[in-house]
Amino acid sequence: MPRIKRSDAEERLAEVAGPEFLEALARGLRIIQTFGSDRRQLSLSDIAKLVELPRASVRRTLHTLIHLGFAETDGRMFRLTPRVLTLAGAYLLSNPISNILQPALERLSADINEACSAAVLDGEDMVMIAHASPPRVLQLSGQIGLRIPAVSSSLGRVLLASFDDNQLDAFLAGARPKRLTPHTIVDRKELRRVILKARRDGYSLVDQEVEIGFRSISVALRRVDGRTIGALNVGVHSERGPLDTMRKHFLPKLRALADETRKQLI
Repeated sequence: MPRIKRSDAEERLAEVAGPEFLEALARGLRIIQTFGSDRRQLSLSDIAKLVELPRASVRRTLHTLIHLGFAETDGRMFRLTPRVLTLAGAYLLSNPISNILQPALERLSADINEACSAAVLDGEDMVMIAHASPPRVLQLSGQIGLRIPAVSSSLGRVLLASFDDNQLDAFLAGARPKRLTPHTIVDRKELRRVILKARRDGYSLVDQEVEIGFRSISVALRRVDGRTIGALNVGVHSERGPLDTMRKHFLPKLRALADETRKQLI
């Protein structure tokens, strides 16, 4: 079988990763990651264009995913199957942080009757690894696995506040801020200012920068040795959570939860 030509991105990655880098596995994971809420099903051509790979390579990878039960097709369009959840499930079941945080967030959510989450940094995004919300018909908060831009969210800003100045400047230099709402801050100097404010305050409050009508307050999640490993937040509809309530009512409870869980995170 002729060798598949690498894309420029693959060439760079292979040079860094070394000779043991398994390209076939990397391509399979890239193809899985092309699907999302706005790309629930895709054609072969769509996927090949998104991952910048030859159609023949994508076809073989999809064929493998289908036979493993991770994808399905109607002959023209391809979509993921629920079996993909086993990949996320493996992380959650093997990650003691999620096991500790999930019941803690459920208690807090029941106490304040609002949505609560925990998230960790992955690249430029915060990824939710635990989540609890009250039983309302309309869910405005995220779910486990949701990705939100670190620079635009309270979860991300309070975590970035733990970086030293050089780390923060390097992160911001490589970030690609997107204007998600009319309120989203995209200027890097202003982003640095609000992150440093979060460092001084010990929390971050973001008002409608990720989603109109939604505000969030976050504190850092630290291990017992003091290292910041993530963030905790309370997210509310702006009509239910005035800014003063966020600071005076929710913030003390978040800080108490962070202190409680810190003792368990080794």
